[in-house]
Amino acid sequence: MTLVYPENFESKIGFDKIRELLKGRCLSDLGRELVDEIQFSSNYEQLTESLSLVNEFVIIQREMENFPTSYYFDLREALSKIRIEGRFLEVQELFDLKRSLETISGIVRFLKQTKEDQFPCLKRLLSGVQVYPYVIERIDAILNKYGKIKDNASPELARIRKDLLTKQSGVSKRLQSILKKAQDDGLVEDDASVAMRDGRAVIPISSAFKRKLNGIVHDESSTGKTSYVEPAEVVELNNEIRELEYAEMREIVKILTVFSNDIRPYLPDLVMAYEFLGRIDFIRAKAIYAIDINGIKPYMENKCQLDWESAVHPLLMLALRRENRKVVPLNIRLTPQKHILLISGPNAGGKSVCLKTVGLLQYMLQCGLLIPVKENSETGIFDKLFIDIGDEQSIENDLSTYSSHLMNMKFFLKNSNDKTLVLIDEFGTGTEPMLGGAIAESILSQLNEMKTFGVITTHYTNLKHFASSTEGIENSAMMYDSAKMEPLFQLDIGKPGSSFAFEIARKIGLPETILQDATEKIGKDHINFDKHLRDIVRDKRYWETKRMKIHKVEKSLDELAEKYETDLSQLDKQRKEILLKARQEAEQILSEANKRIENTIREIRENQADKEKTKQIRAKLVEFKQEIEDSATNQDDLINQKIQKLKEKESRRNEKRPEKKSTEEKVKVVEPDEWKAGDKVLMAGNSNVGEILELNEKNAVVAFGHIRTSVNRDKLQKITNNEAKKIHRTYNQTMPNINKGLSEKRLSFKTEVDVRGQRAEEALQIIQAFIDDAIMLDFSELRILHGKGNGILKEMIRNYLKTEPVVKSFRDEHVQFGGAGITIVEIG
Repeated sequence: MTLVYPENFESKIGFDKIRELLKGRCLSDLGRELVDEIQFSSNYEQLTESLSLVNEFVIIQREMENFPTSYYFDLREALSKIRIEGRFLEVQELFDLKRSLETISGIVRFLKQTKEDQFPCLKRLLSGVQVYPYVIERIDAILNKYGKIKDNASPELARIRKDLLTKQSGVSKRLQSILKKAQDDGLVEDDASVAMRDGRAVIPISSAFKRKLNGIVHDESSTGKTSYVEPAEVVELNNEIRELEYAEMREIVKILTVFSNDIRPYLPDLVMAYEFLGRIDFIRAKAIYAIDINGIKPYMENKCQLDWESAVHPLLMLALRRENRKVVPLNIRLTPQKHILLISGPNAGGKSVCLKTVGLLQYMLQCGLLIPVKENSETGIFDKLFIDIGDEQSIENDLSTYSSHLMNMKFFLKNSNDKTLVLIDEFGTGTEPMLGGAIAESILSQLNEMKTFGVITTHYTNLKHFASSTEGIENSAMMYDSAKMEPLFQLDIGKPGSSFAFEIARKIGLPETILQDATEKIGKDHINFDKHLRDIVRDKRYWETKRMKIHKVEKSLDELAEKYETDLSQLDKQRKEILLKARQEAEQILSEANKRIENTIREIRENQADKEKTKQIRAKLVEFKQEIEDSATNQDDLINQKIQKLKEKESRRNEKRPEKKSTEEKVKVVEPDEWKAGDKVLMAGNSNVGEILELNEKNAVVAFGHIRTSVNRDKLQKITNNEAKKIHRTYNQTMPNINKGLSEKRLSFKTEVDVRGQRAEEALQIIQAFIDDAIMLDFSELRILHGKGNGILKEMIRNYLKTEPVVKSFRDEHVQFGGAGITIVEIG
């Protein structure tokens, strides 16, 4: 059995205001009648269907256009009228019938044109809806687009209107002639014109001359100075016109009667079509209201439960929205294991609002309305909803405030079961606290044994103790900022709340002597209990904040580690691409050099007889070789420095990873039996051939081109002169193109990069490649254009720069050149 108590339940929770808001969003009385018929229901299938209808229409409102919303007329009464033989629709009713039937046809066509799997519930409403094109076609044959009877609605009407037009034209011409003659005779003023009185055409004439114009006086002006005379010459013509007008009206009635007789067999289907139109209007109003309050269709099961996240009171939300304020959302949960929630806390802390929110949202849900909660919320269905809130004292019924509360409790205990949700505000108040608290505890115990679900607010300490030690009941508190002495309007489930009575009294300025005296009367143990509750709340909030911060840091570290792993993978990929490209370029250089040598040999052979020519060719070859050697000597150290910097950068990024040995380190170094000046050597990590100049016990002074350096013997590998010449030859052939590529890249390199609009990950990848190129090309100062915005991108870029070992420093650009929107980076 579905039951809501008391009778004014809707006004207590505010649902009567929601009815009015829904009516204001309806387009017709059809929808408004259905709003009045909204009833609380516990039928799971019916509720699921009703909520799905509204949810589907929300999608239409948000995502689709051109849904018909005009001409929602209620023609049920007019259609009911013509059930009786001989009755007919008026012209305006006929016009409204046509337009509303076109609207119904448009709605049916709109839904049928959607995808097959779209809006299944709304499409089920179409079953039984019949809109006969014949009816609209018949109306179109009678009315024009402005809702007036057409001349050709019937042959007789066409004849009558033709004769009427002829007669009216003749009367008009005759009247104009009489009027002109009267003006010429000075009987009528020059600016006078033909007027109408009682449907008769008349001439306005001065009352002093009315006898001089033969005719019938139909009217006089309010001053009596002007008389309106119908000339005798046109009286008969006007009589004929009047008879034609009567004939026209009789013919129109005949046309409307015939039409009404024609559509009488279709009346049941037409009435059903208008009921469909009203249902659509009703569903549309609920959908618009759901959009206004951010309502959704939550997950619902056919059992008693309540697990809401971010639930808000819809009326409070709309009121605060007008003031550009936001309502604090409510998280609340009732389960068969914890089915009663006891809420405590200070006055004006939001306890009653919390209780009303639960009652209103559950009632809305079981009336087929979407509710403002988060999508992961879960809802259930209750058979009964009871509420005890406010003052119900009655002089007529001899009820005090407390007596009315007890009457409600009596009803609750008699009618509650495990499918009932009771809402009780200020439980136990209205009488002596000790006695009221004891009675309230007994009632609470009985409700708990009955497995009744409930949300109950109280200030009584004995109820808090009882809840903490009883299965099925859970304490909760409305949170309060004891430092600022302000309510936070947040529900904290799991612990009782303090009433902050002494703190609030002290804040509003109650004398300290009064508070001290009250402390002595109630006892410090009671005060300390309340204080310990506040301390627990404060400590819990502190550790919750700490936990959240730690969680954020851990998440940030995980993201950073993942980013570094990605960076390392990309760096390895880039290194392989660079080596492949360099190998290809070297092969190309070697091929070109071989061709040039072959050409030189061929030219020498062709010019053997000409020694001077041969000498010139050899000189050019020697000159070409010298250019390559000079370029190699000048660029060798520079390239090695760039490569070394990149290796250092990679090495620091891989601090926590096992170090990979380079190709050179994998080569086994063969110690020579004997070292001496002039030996050719290779140094690990360097492909240049060096020559030993001096030797000491552990080190050797080696010349690499024009560079002299002291190197540990362990890092040197002795090679033969032939091997040295071969390496030198290959190196010289490779270097010119490498140097040329670096020179071209240096000329085209820009020292500024723009990462505005990029996502953080993309921006950091671009900047990393940008810095690598700058190191290779020997640029020491770079500009990164990231914009100002909220500063998030700038902060992430600078955090990355701090981890780059090659970055000496970074700073904001001068305010005249971009300020905080640009970061200047110096590379060391």
